Amino acid sequence: MATAESIQSFVAEAMENAKFGPLHRRIIALITAGFFLDLVDVAVFGSLVPDMVRTNFATAPQLGAVISATLFGTVVGSFGQGELTDRFGRKTVYQFNLLLFGIGTIACAFAPNYIWLAALRFISGIGLGAETPLSFTYAAEYSPKSIRGRVMAFVHLIGGALPWPCAILFALAFRDLIGWRGIFVVIGLATLVVWLLRFSLPESPRWLSLHGKGQEALATLKRLGIAGPPAGTTLTADVVSDTHSDPFAVVFGRYAKTMIFAIVAFFFVYFVVYVVASWMPTLMGSRGFTVTKALTFTFGMTLAYPCSSLFMMYSLDHFGRLKTCITALVAAAIVSVIFVNSTSEAMLLVVGFVMFFCIQTGTNSMVIYTTEVFPTNARGTGLGTAFAAGRFGGTLAGSAIVFIQAFGIVAVFAALSAALAIGAIAVFLMGVETRGKALDVIAPPTA
Repeated sequence: MATAESIQSFVAEAMENAKFGPLHRRIIALITAGFFLDLVDVAVFGSLVPDMVRTNFATAPQLGAVISATLFGTVVGSFGQGELTDRFGRKTVYQFNLLLFGIGTIACAFAPNYIWLAALRFISGIGLGAETPLSFTYAAEYSPKSIRGRVMAFVHLIGGALPWPCAILFALAFRDLIGWRGIFVVIGLATLVVWLLRFSLPESPRWLSLHGKGQEALATLKRLGIAGPPAGTTLTADVVSDTHSDPFAVVFGRYAKTMIFAIVAFFFVYFVVYVVASWMPTLMGSRGFTVTKALTFTFGMTLAYPCSSLFMMYSLDHFGRLKTCITALVAAAIVSVIFVNSTSEAMLLVVGFVMFFCIQTGTNSMVIYTTEVFPTNARGTGLGTAFAAGRFGGTLAGSAIVFIQAFGIVAVFAALSAALAIGAIAVFLMGVETRGKALDVIAPPTA
């Protein structure tokens, strides 16, 4: 007996239950490669700040302005990519943002002063800001529901965790040899290589099936090794199979509560992330550490990042996103208070490692969870808007940290602890657990 099924429903179900094959792995590898280089850029800049100050290229407050300009660019990139990717597809915007980031980063190497550096970092920041939400949107839409937490945690492991220790090692090994300008050139050139390789990325079948391109979606399923509909089943195009809804109307209409709490969570959590990422060597220098010693200790702490991602590859699909995220953020708030009161270098290193582990686990669990709670026709917008709020929090962090430092390092970590606690509460209020659920069940697409 012949049956009919929506082409959008068929594609979504096929993607959720697919076997993770060679093309899946290639797609995830290309996603993580671009993500890796973006995070290397973020991580390495904090390592270069002391050298820029020492060589009189800029003062610490001036470099705070550079960091703020970079993050303001990421606000524009994160927020702007959502409407474009949800309306016109993931791939085109994904390629443009990496090209912009690569060229902008190379140009930074030739900045004659901090004003030019801030302007060029703003431009490269637009590409940087678009890359992260697009990476997770892409990865989520290609991940089967049974292992989505594991796949997304793996993206974090390679693209979001390893860049931190790798960036610091890179800075330690090459900052004296090629200088901070040479480091920017290397990162930019590596980014352009990945940009060329990513031309082979296929568009998301979920997006295609929602926007009147069902046959292209089926062709991509075939490339993934996924069988077509069973004999006797006719695929039909319904109203959801050619969606023209406004993504902002979706996230601030049907998902207003989730969107508001996501904005709050990302703002406060990323305020902490960017303080730790950009200013940790400088903060440790205020305790009498040399530049090399501060970078070495920071490197030891960042080894917690890959450990965190490995832990999430287990915890997200076993304990769930919310439990993992909230527990980690609360623990980070407590440990940060202990960190600032460390009485020896050994204690500082151990407690710093634990603090970095908890911050990374909480932040990345929050990102993965937020990727899942918006529908496919508004996923880029929902996640991008949340990231824009986080980038804005990071933008304020660059300037705020200079002001807060005037009250002492204890005041800095008290502010970080409070921000983490607020972030944990906001995540708790966002919604329900998503572990093991299909994306279209968590957040059905709207016509």
